[in-house]
This record gives sequence, C-alpha cells and structure tokens, in this order.
Amino acid sequence: MSKKAATVVLIHGAWADGSSWSKVIESLRDESIEAVTLSLPMLSLPGDVAALDGKLAELGGPVILVGHAYAGAVIAATQSRQVQALVYIAGVAPDRGETVADVFNRFGHDEWTPALAPGQDGRIRLPAEAFATAFAQHATAQEQQALAVTQHPIAPACITVAVGEPLWKSVPAWYLLAEDDRMIPERTQRFMAERMGAHVVAAPVDHLPSVSAPAVVSRLIVEVVRQLAG
Repeated sequence: MSKKAATVVLIHGAWADGSSWSKVIESLRDESIEAVTLSLPMLSLPGDVAALDGKLAELGGPVILVGHAYAGAVIAATQSRQVQALVYIAGVAPDRGETVADVFNRFGHDEWTPALAPGQDGRIRLPAEAFATAFAQHATAQEQQALAVTQHPIAPACITVAVGEPLWKSVPAWYLLAEDDRMIPERTQRFMAERMGAHVVAAPVDHLPSVSAPAVVSRLIVEVVRQLAG
C-alpha cells in the first residue's frame, strides 16, 4: 500500500486572510495536490498555534505547512509529528527565545514600510494606502482595494511572545525570498533563511506573492511535494 500523500496547509499572515491563497490553490489542484487553508485568530501566538494543532488533528495525516509572513512563526511552533516540511513565503522565522518583532525589526526598514501601532481596540491594522505602496505593490488596484477592506488585524501578543525550539531545526524547510518586499527587507529574509539552512528560492516579487505572483509560489510548493514524494 502506498503511503498517503501529504496535504498542503496554507496559512495567511497578518493583514491577509485565507482568500489570499485562492490562486495558489487552483494551481495546486491542477497538479492533483490537495491543499487547504487555515484562518488564524491572530489574538496571540499560542492561540494561533493551538488553531494550527486543531487543524492538523482534523486532517490526521502527513502535511506540508506553508506560512506567509507572520505565519512562519506559527508553523515552526507546532510540535506535531505530522509535519513533513515547512515552506516560508517571505516568512518570519524567530529562533528560540526570540519574538516575531525581534526578527521583523532586526535590520530596520526603508521609507516604504508603514508605521505600525495598535489602535483603540489594541490590534494592529495596516493603513489602507500601504496595500498599494508596501504590502502588495505588484497586485492590481482592484486586488489592493480588496485586501485593504478585508484585512485581518493582528494583536501585539502575536509578535511579542518569545518562541520555543522551532520545528525548522528538525524538519526540512524551503524559503521563498521576496526580493521586492517592502514589509520584510530582503536582508532580513536572507538572514532568517540562511540561519534555518532552508532551501532558498529568490524571486522579484512583493510581500504577498500568493496574490501578485501565484505561479512563483505554486512552483515552489509543487517542487517540495515532488521532492518529498521521491
């Protein structure tokens, strides 16, 4: 009996939601690869990890976790033995004792990165104009407007909690380095990817390539699936 193929679990980062993976899911289905999304509450890092663990228990079989931006910290915090590989899409990868904020700010930012601070409700939102200037500058104007309207804010408790031993130290990792990223600088991404010992694929894409360059994201995931399948 052949072993069960891994399910690809696609996890959004801050200021996006599951719909940001729609184009990627369609491409993966064309390759007969099963993919599902997970919506994170983004109220705290432990809460998001619990949501991921619940999803993995529901799936019950081997998985490949794909995390965009903040979700990179989430996928590395699970201890599930179902995980065969981690795939980072411009992802954040703190090491033991670090926070998401630590690595996000490691080398500073340029003039494009918007100032970020909690609002009256305690959650951090991205200014609407930043979706066109920094978050997804390669997307269409219509996509940028939709992203701004549907953005999913993040709580400080997601980015200020130190992580434990990350899963990338024990399972293989791949990293899509977004060379035109105006949220997480290329230098910061490269530092994290090289520290992980990840297989790095660099491309001239923005911070949200699942929307603006889905073929690049899909190709990487397909390659990971094929390598793991032997």
